[in-house]
Amino acid sequence: MGFGAVPVALLAGFVSFLAPCVLPLVPGYLSAVSAVDADKLDQPGTARRVVVSSVPFVLGFTVFFVLLGVGASIVGGSLFDDQFLLEKIAGFVLVVFGLAFTGLLPWPERLLGAGLVEGARSRGSRVLLGGAFAVCAAPCIGPVLAATLVLAGSSDTVAQAALLLVVYSLGLAIPFVLVGALFSRSMGAFRWLRDHYRAIQVTGGATMVALGLLLFFERFYVLRVYFNRLLNRFGLES
Repeated sequence: MGFGAVPVALLAGFVSFLAPCVLPLVPGYLSAVSAVDADKLDQPGTARRVVVSSVPFVLGFTVFFVLLGVGASIVGGSLFDDQFLLEKIAGFVLVVFGLAFTGLLPWPERLLGAGLVEGARSRGSRVLLGGAFAVCAAPCIGPVLAATLVLAGSSDTVAQAALLLVVYSLGLAIPFVLVGALFSRSMGAFRWLRDHYRAIQVTGGATMVALGLLLFFERFYVLRVYFNRLLNRFGLES
């Protein structure tokens, strides 16, 4: 697979943040992890507390997603010895998930495991709360998460699969922490994202379809070429 999938995983994490079961609940989760009332998140002096408290929360959902990615890589490697066949199957599945994300194919969106969140909050563990958040959000962000897991399953090594899910989690974590740090200023961005969600949904789905077609027709190396050029432009080596 190579590291051309890294920016795709980062974008997938950001798109997951915009999901209807994640974005509207961000203030509630920020309040839960920081023990600051939601209506006081914009008060002076709370930003540092929210950001610091978000670190173990992010760690919790990162561990969950990385374990899923490692599992996908192990299963993919054990079921298919032919890497080219695996990539074709992964490409087909990505196209299906992309169409589902755009709304052209049905996808069950149902919040599961809400009791896990309450259990984590009662224990006072932000790490467990992050893991519970990942479990609860998984059905709603399913197409994007599943697409990332498909990429992980077709990775050359387990380490690459783990890296993809770390990057995916980073894409989800960065906007989450930024909202906590700039809560009052981010409200306008929340409204803009809400008003343009359909365009974001179509763009995200089209990206998954395009990625799936590259995999299916064995042209994924094209993405890596452009990624390497981007790195070289900034004086970096891939």
